[in-house]
Amino acid sequence: MILDSLQAISPIDGRYAKQTAPLQNYFSEEALIRYRVRVEILYFIALCHELPQLTKVLTKVDEDRLHAIYKDLDSKAAQRIKEIEAITNHDVKAVEYYIKECFDELGLTQEKEFIHFGLTSQDINNTSFPLMIREALDRVYLPLLERVVSQLEVYALEWADVSMLARTHGQPASPTRLGKEIQVFVYRLQEQIQVLKSIPFGAKFGGATGNLNAHAVAYPNHDWISFAERFVHSLGLSRERFTTQISNYDHAASLFDALARINVILIDLSRDFWMYISMDYFKQRIKQGEIGSSAMPHKVNPIDFENAEGNLGLANALYNHLSGKLPISRLQRDLTDSTVLRNIGVPMAHTLISLNSLLKGLDKVLLNRMALMNDLEHNWAVVAEALQTILRREGYPKPYETLKELTRTNEEITAQSISDFIDSLDIAPEIKIEMKAITPFSYIGIY
Repeated sequence: MILDSLQAISPIDGRYAKQTAPLQNYFSEEALIRYRVRVEILYFIALCHELPQLTKVLTKVDEDRLHAIYKDLDSKAAQRIKEIEAITNHDVKAVEYYIKECFDELGLTQEKEFIHFGLTSQDINNTSFPLMIREALDRVYLPLLERVVSQLEVYALEWADVSMLARTHGQPASPTRLGKEIQVFVYRLQEQIQVLKSIPFGAKFGGATGNLNAHAVAYPNHDWISFAERFVHSLGLSRERFTTQISNYDHAASLFDALARINVILIDLSRDFWMYISMDYFKQRIKQGEIGSSAMPHKVNPIDFENAEGNLGLANALYNHLSGKLPISRLQRDLTDSTVLRNIGVPMAHTLISLNSLLKGLDKVLLNRMALMNDLEHNWAVVAEALQTILRREGYPKPYETLKELTRTNEEITAQSISDFIDSLDIAPEIKIEMKAITPFSYIGIY
């Protein structure tokens, strides 16, 4: 059955299906089947290079044919596995039986009992899931996130010399540069991307209760620990040496926490741009035919930043549940990890929607320099910090209190009132000249 986007229950498979389509290769049911088949096949090939019964079994042609089982796995093959699962009521065992059918076709019938040799289903799941997450991050998520960071870097450079009134507690504060404020987000995201990239992709591979029991009883003199380490490492993963039947999920939890932390930064970014638009610092590029409000024709709403914020929140609700739930299991194993693991593509999909919305929103913003200049011109009181600091340097009595008396008033502080104040001070003429050179446009610090 082909799913119509209008009939999808979740918007990630409906309204936003085109945006989330790249994740189908990693988090769909068919993709999970393909990863499981891949791990089973690679494990069998690894055994063929270790065990005496298998060392002379495979030719180079045979190996290529085995690799083709997972590389060429299509919807028809996945459906066959689902048919087997309908009988076994066990998804990983269905994969094993399907591969055995393939072995029969390849003339490897006598070797097929070494498929899934000594393993439990979680040895396959706890290598398949981190493998799919790693590849989805590398191939889909990180390239899109880095596009957002790159666009922010462009703006940080383009607006590097644009003076802007800062607001702390929502009130006018010491001026800053618009480019520097954008660079803050670039810096924060780059820092957290490095943290994300440093987290190992942990995998459990140790049999029914993590002790390699079946391997050891069948081949007691074989170094199975080294074998397991080498095999997991060959997948680009890090083996968790001491586990129960399932992964400890501590690395996975760290990963989900890191992804959630990046999303928190992006929520902060979305809200700031929303505020800048509301303050008229940014206009938005108008798209022909687009409607902002069904009632108010003039409106151009910041919907892209709102869409991003909403989807980032949904993603983090799931990431937080995953990181808080997965490391907890009753005794040596319960099934709660399995049921939530199937949802790891959902927060990733919401994040993808948000990143696309952010790119769209950032592409539409147009700097309104006049609004920034007007804001600075009407807030001369913000130079008070500069003036009282110079007076401190010069040993002037009670400089903070003097400026407080001048500026904490309901009357507007202007360039003229600041100038008159400076003239009234009992300080050297050259200091007055220095102080009068300070304006809301020039008092912007080092960055």
